[in-house]
Amino acid sequence: MISKNMELALNQQLNRELFSSYLYLSMATYFESKNLIGMSKWMRLQAEEEHIHSMKLLDFIQKIGGRVVLEQIDKPQNEWESPKKVFEETLTHEEFITKNINELTDLAIEERDHSTRTFLQWYVDEQVEEEAVANEIVQKFNLIEDSKSGLYMLDQELGKRVIAPATPTN
Repeated sequence: MISKNMELALNQQLNRELFSSYLYLSMATYFESKNLIGMSKWMRLQAEEEHIHSMKLLDFIQKIGGRVVLEQIDKPQNEWESPKKVFEETLTHEEFITKNINELTDLAIEERDHSTRTFLQWYVDEQVEEEAVANEIVQKFNLIEDSKSGLYMLDQELGKRVIAPATPTN
């Protein structure tokens, strides 16, 4: 049985994951408006991935006898100074999510909630990848600086992204 404290914390993370999906969808529409179709596709796929993360949390909360409580999702930003700034914000956001996942894991350890701790390990590992990918893209922006041809090539590269099929959570 899940503690009320852990149930609340997992629901808060569920809301953060839903916001992440919403934020990345907003970023996708920003890129679309700038005719950066590859970056838009990349962000749409990122939004889908975050939605999958939220559904994993939702399913887990219910599976362990908790109650899912959906809260209001904040309105995401919809304008940025530049495409590079979008990916810098993506990295900052992923660092924030990592911090929250680590705090959730610490809570599970503190409460000796082994099933939640085991479940959260997937998110811990996933956040390493999320930060690394966002950082790699920011570093590529640093390399191309203000090069329009570099921006075009990066847009083409990011447009090749695909997501592996989701694995069942049950």
